[in-house]
Amino acid sequence: MITIVDYGAGNILSIKNMIRRLGGTCVISGNPVDIEKAEKLILPGVGNFDFGMNNLLESNLIESLNNVVLKQKKPILGICLGAQLMCSSSEEGIKNGLNWFDARVIKFKKARLQSNQKIPHMGWNSVSLQKNSRLFEGFGEKRFYFVHSYHFLTYEASINLTTTEYGYDFVSAMERDNIFAVQFHPEKSHKYGMKLMESFINL
Repeated sequence: MITIVDYGAGNILSIKNMIRRLGGTCVISGNPVDIEKAEKLILPGVGNFDFGMNNLLESNLIESLNNVVLKQKKPILGICLGAQLMCSSSEEGIKNGLNWFDARVIKFKKARLQSNQKIPHMGWNSVSLQKNSRLFEGFGEKRFYFVHSYHFLTYEASINLTTTEYGYDFVSAMERDNIFAVQFHPEKSHKYGMKLMESFINL
């Protein structure tokens, strides 16, 4: 059973529908008790970094998330804003993040983009695998749908899972032990997102 964390900042129904199409089971909850009982978690999210962290704080979810993820070592997948919240901080706001990765979130550098490349980075793009991962076992082509103006800046190469080129190479997914973070949207990425989500279900 996968628990999709509801903290008022996620594209939750599309994720739920994808899991069910793949034969997985899931619940949506913002209750700390349900989070503590989860076998696996998905932390989705769209919007502003401080908005997301404030919602987690006001929902009293941070202690439960830290317990399940850091102490019990249960798998969690962060998507878009949910993935960014796993970093220490963001240029988008002033709040501290969950600090599960030695990374922060920075805005795309406009001066390094091509004239036809806009912010936000929006649409389909390829990812390049930087290390072996259970999420990408059996993958051929790896293309996903992105919508974001900020990206990960990591300080530890071992957590870099994928990179993507948009004017310059940036880290588009991170992995450490039981924690997975993807900047792209599997739930909007058709067969590629389905395959990645299936891998997460089967961990």
